[in-house]
Amino acid sequence: MNFDGILCLIGGFGKFQKILFVWICLPQIFLAFHMLVSVFTGAVPPHLCRSLGGDLTPPDFNFSHVAAVGVRRDGSCTLPLNRSSAAALADGHPAGSCQGGWEYSTETFQSTTVTEWDLVCDSASMNNMGSSVYMFGLLVGAVVYGSLADKYGRRIIILINLAVQAVFGVGAAFAPNFYVYIALRFVVGTSISGVIMNAFVLGTEWTGPKQRMLAGIITDYFFGFGYMLLAGVAYLIRDWRKLQLAISAPGLLFVSYIWVLPKSARWLMANDRKEEAWELIRTAAQMNGKPLTKDLEVCQVHNIEEKTVVKKKHSFIDLVRTPKMRKQSLIVFYLWFANVLVYYGLSLNISDFGMNIYLTQMIFGLVEMPARTITLFTLNRSRKLSQLAFLAVGGSACLLTIFIPNELSVVKTVLAMIGKFGITASLSIIYVYSAEVFPTVIRQNGIGIGSMCARTGGVLAPMMYLLKGISPQAPMVLCGLCPLLGSALTLLLPETANRPLPDTIEDVEGPDLSREDDNPL
Repeated sequence: MNFDGILCLIGGFGKFQKILFVWICLPQIFLAFHMLVSVFTGAVPPHLCRSLGGDLTPPDFNFSHVAAVGVRRDGSCTLPLNRSSAAALADGHPAGSCQGGWEYSTETFQSTTVTEWDLVCDSASMNNMGSSVYMFGLLVGAVVYGSLADKYGRRIIILINLAVQAVFGVGAAFAPNFYVYIALRFVVGTSISGVIMNAFVLGTEWTGPKQRMLAGIITDYFFGFGYMLLAGVAYLIRDWRKLQLAISAPGLLFVSYIWVLPKSARWLMANDRKEEAWELIRTAAQMNGKPLTKDLEVCQVHNIEEKTVVKKKHSFIDLVRTPKMRKQSLIVFYLWFANVLVYYGLSLNISDFGMNIYLTQMIFGLVEMPARTITLFTLNRSRKLSQLAFLAVGGSACLLTIFIPNELSVVKTVLAMIGKFGITASLSIIYVYSAEVFPTVIRQNGIGIGSMCARTGGVLAPMMYLLKGISPQAPMVLCGLCPLLGSALTLLLPETANRPLPDTIEDVEGPDLSREDDNPL
C-alpha cells in the first residue's frame, strides 16, 4: 500500500487537512497583495512639465487635459510654451526637455514611486525595469526554493519565505531611493515563489486523490479574494509607502506558523524518515477520527522498509533523464510558460477600460472567480481534458479578435475577456495537473522549474507588445497560437484524475526502466 492508500484509511480531507488548508490559504491573500500592488504604488498619474522658474500649476488646473493615468501625451514631457521655455532655448537647453521637474495630479494618488522619484518621460523605463526585476525575483525563487524544498522539506522553506516576505516587504516601505526599493522588491519576489509553490505542494501531498484538486482551486480562490481586496485597501490608502507597509506588516503574524504548520508525511516517507512520518500520520488519523491499528502500522513500516532499502539521490536532471519523464516534463514546462505569457499579455491588453483604476482592479478580480469555479466541476472528471479544453477556448477567442474590425471594440473586448477566462481556468488547472504528473522524489524540482518557465513568460509578456511594430495583430496572434499549441501537446500527457500520485521515477516509466538499470549495456 502506498501513501495514497494510507490517506484513504485516515481520511483524504478530514479535520486535519481542513485545518492545514486554513494555514495554507491565509498567506495567499498577502501573496496577491505583493504580486499586484505595483498597479497602485507604481502608477503614473497625469503630470505636467514645470517651467524653469518653478512656477506651479494653478490649484484649479484640470490635469485630465494633460494625460490620463499612465498615458503619456504632449505637455507631460515638454516645456510649456511660455517665456521660461524661450529662456531655456536661449540657454542652449534642448527643446522639449523638462528642466524644472513635474507637477503631478493628486486626484487619484497622494504619492507613488513614480511621483517620488520622477520616473516619467526619459526615466519612464526605470519604472518598467522595477517590474522586470521583481518578476526576475519570482523566477529565481522558483529555481532556488524548488530544489531546496525537495532537499530540506516543504515546511521549513515556507516558514523562511514568510519571514523574508514580511521583513523585506516592510523594508521596501522605507526605501531611501528607487534602487534600494527594487532590490528589496526582488527579494520579496523570490519569497513569493517559495511560498506559492511549497504551500500548494504541502496541501497536495496531504490530500487524498479524490479531493486533491482542492489543493489548487481553494488556494486560487483566496488569491482571487486578495486580488479584489487590494482594490479596497489601495482605495483607502493613497500613499505608496503606507500602502506597502499595510500589505507587508501583517505578514509578521505568520511567525505563529512555527507551531501550527505540519511537515509533509509523504516527503518524510520518500526521504526515509519513517518515524517522523508515522507520528504525523497518527496525529492526522486521530484528528480525523480514524485512528490506525498497531498491526497496520507494523505492516506498513515493513513494506516501506522493503521499498526503500536502496536510497537514491535525485536532482532536476532526473526530470529529463528517462524517456517518459522527459516528454512529460517538457510539455508541462511549456504549458506553464504559455499560460502565464498569455495571462499577463491579455491583462495588459484589455486593461484600458477608461474607468476608475480601483474599479478596474475589482473587475479583474471578479472575472477570475467564475473561471476558477468552473474548474471545480471539470477537474474531478478529467485533468487532461480540462486542461486541453480551456487552452483551446482561450486560444480560439484570442485568434478571433484579429478578424473583428476596430469599430466593434465591444465585441473585441468580450472576446478578449473570454480568452482571459479560458487562460485563467487553464492556469488554475496546471497547478494541480503538474503536481500529479511529477513523482514525489522530484516533484518540487519539477514544479520549481515549471514555475521558472512561468515567470519567464511573465517577464516576456510586456515585451510581446513590441510586436505591434511588425503588425498590430501580432500580439493577439501569439496569444492565440501559444495556447492552441499547448492544447495539442496536452494530448500527450497522462490522465491523473483519481489516480495515485507517483512516488518514484519507476512509477512513471514502468518496469522497463528497472530492466534498463539492471542491464545498462
